This record gives sequence, C-alpha cells and structure tokens, in this order.
Amino acid sequence: MSSSLALPRLALVVIKSNQKLYEVTSTRRSYNEGCIAAHALDLVGDRWALLVVRELMLGARRFSALREGLPGISANVLTQRLEGLEAAGLVSRAILPDPARVQVYALTDAGLGLWPVLRALCHWGAAQPGHDPRQFISPTALMLSMRAMCARDRAGAHVVQMQLGADRFIIRTAPGAYRVARGDSPAAPLRFTGQANAMAAAIYGPRPLAECAQGLIGFEGDLAEGQAFVDLFRLR
Repeated sequence: MSSSLALPRLALVVIKSNQKLYEVTSTRRSYNEGCIAAHALDLVGDRWALLVVRELMLGARRFSALREGLPGISANVLTQRLEGLEAAGLVSRAILPDPARVQVYALTDAGLGLWPVLRALCHWGAAQPGHDPRQFISPTALMLSMRAMCARDRAGAHVVQMQLGADRFIIRTAPGAYRVARGDSPAAPLRFTGQANAMAAAIYGPRPLAECAQGLIGFEGDLAEGQAFVDLFRLR
C-alpha cells in the first residue's frame, strides 16, 4: 500500500570551499512518487525552503543577512534548509575575497529558475483572503513582490533608488520592462526611503504619494513622476 506521508532520506553533497572539500549530509523528505510536481516538492517543499530561495533571489547573502530577512527561522533550521538546498543543487556557497573573507550563499542557475514559481505564488496569494500586510515583510520580499505585480504594459521610463533600512536597490522600468538589483544610485531621479512595511503601504495602499511622503516614507524627486511609478503596482 502506498503512503502519502513524506519519508526522510539522506542526501550527500561534497562542497569545495577555500580549496578544501567538505561533506554535508542533509535530511530530505520524499513523497516517493514519480509525479514531477512531487519531485519538485521533494526539493523545495520543506517549510522555509522557498522563503530562503526568495531571500537569495536578488544576489548572494551572508547567513546573518538571511536571518534578518527571515526573523521567524532559527539558526539551526536555516542551516538545515541551506544544506538541503545545497544538496539539491539549488544553492552554492563561496568565500568572498579579501578584505571581506566571509562566507556567502547564492542561488545556482537551477535556484534562479524558481523565480516563475515565486511570481506565480505572489499573484495567487494576492487573490486569496486573509493576507495581513501589518506582519513583517523583508526588503527582498517587497522588491520581489513589486517585480511580480508591476503593470509592465503601463510602465514608463523610471530609474528609482529604493532604500529600505540598510538595504538599497535600484529599479529601472521601461515600456514592457522591469529590472531590480541590489545597489546604490544616489543620482537616481526618484529616491524612496523607509522601512519595508511602510514602503509596502505606500506602494500598494490607497493614499497618494504626496500624503505618504509626509511622514510614512521619505521621497525625493518629481512628485508626478513618483506617483506614476507607484501607480504601476496593485495587489489585485
């Protein structure tokens, strides 16, 4: 008789880091089905796994930065998820060159290929009742939400600096196009500053930018152009 319960299995991966070889054994769970959807869930179906992928979608991050973006996860569980994603070939680790000399985690090409999955979840989740925007949202999560929900068919040419706490992002839009990356562009014509939850309220909420810029968030640039940028985003 077949069982719908996911059974644990061991996966062994050999990692080369700083000219040394390390063996990482991670416990993964399998549905033991030939279904390709079940196979995908074998790889990313554990709790927190897709959110770890989310936090890495815009570039390599340190372990401490991942924990900041996922405040509900323990260090032990984050370590387990990173090892599992590494064993699945979705995450790699590296040591940054001098002077940093710190370990970072990054998505492989296969990991980056999960973006359409995250985008579809954003669209699907926005249409479901019960979403509470007052709960924590990480800067990366907001940037990916905007990337997913932008009305590209109405986009004009905008260059935006978005500073969310210590995180900085550059957004570029054009008719039919939307690009976001980590980085700093002080000369960007439009500059937004604030905490991620406040910025989400300004981007997706009903209040006009002129009102939001009077205490909820900071904004510099042409107000009409800034409002045209904000108007590209709707949750539904």
